[in-house]
Amino acid sequence: MYLPLLIPVLAAATARPLAERLDPREATWLLTAATVILAACSTVALALLAASAAARVPVMASLGHYSQNVVHRSDHTSAVTGAVAAVVLIVAAVGVAIAVRHRARALAESYRRAARLHDDGTVVVVRGAAAEAYALPGWPGRIVVSGSLLEALDEPGRAALLAHERAHLAGRHHLFTTLAHLAAAANPILLPLARTVDYTVERWADEHAARVTGDRRLVALTIGRVAMMATPARWPAASLGIVRAGTRRVSVAWAGPVPRRVAALLGPPPRSRILLMGLAVLIVALTGACALQAARDLHALLELARAGR
Repeated sequence: MYLPLLIPVLAAATARPLAERLDPREATWLLTAATVILAACSTVALALLAASAAARVPVMASLGHYSQNVVHRSDHTSAVTGAVAAVVLIVAAVGVAIAVRHRARALAESYRRAARLHDDGTVVVVRGAAAEAYALPGWPGRIVVSGSLLEALDEPGRAALLAHERAHLAGRHHLFTTLAHLAAAANPILLPLARTVDYTVERWADEHAARVTGDRRLVALTIGRVAMMATPARWPAASLGIVRAGTRRVSVAWAGPVPRRVAALLGPPPRSRILLMGLAVLIVALTGACALQAARDLHALLELARAGR
């Protein structure tokens, strides 16, 4: 019952190393699915702990028509543990509700903005001195780029920038980040996984731009140039863009997302790592199996208690 609560800690610690070693597309799918499944399993574990403690209450035994003595002998979950689990569940439910509301509003605003933007294709050029570029989810989605940024880039740089943003729209990357952050709202321990998904979708778009342009160094230079031009701004909450505030660090291993993306593009293309993927999937599957077995054990205990009465 406790393993689904402990494994997310391991997952949070290994999220960034996994993102650096796996192909970005595979890493995005794996980390998003892992975040959702681990959040669900930890929620089930908390619910089982609360239910186990509640089953020891005499009133519940009377209502459920089972033997309280059998439950006391077979289940050692304390009332304090159950109460803490119930409180955590309530807090998680409130957090998920707030996150759903925030994300729903952001996506609705994104779709409304995309519908209001008129252009000849998917690219919308906006006026202003700020250097910004982002993919705006919608039906259809739009790529919003400032005219000053387009003027600052040469033709190959503009091609790399637009290829990156088109990858965001084509891959529906906002859905991955939304699912990951909603799951992290249910279990904040998984927040590093959700933030890593934010990074892997950018890397996914980077690699797509590198394949389209055929020049990894060009994409790396474009990312670096745009990052240096960018100024702190409030981008739309649902947008996905190449522009991110840069950070200067000594080591790339501890650097912010932009230096790490540039370093990855200056290296060889990523390759699939089936063994590493399989190990990660196995750990997630083990968590699900533990939650399922714990639920079966509690059900069997209550059935035994009913027979005992």
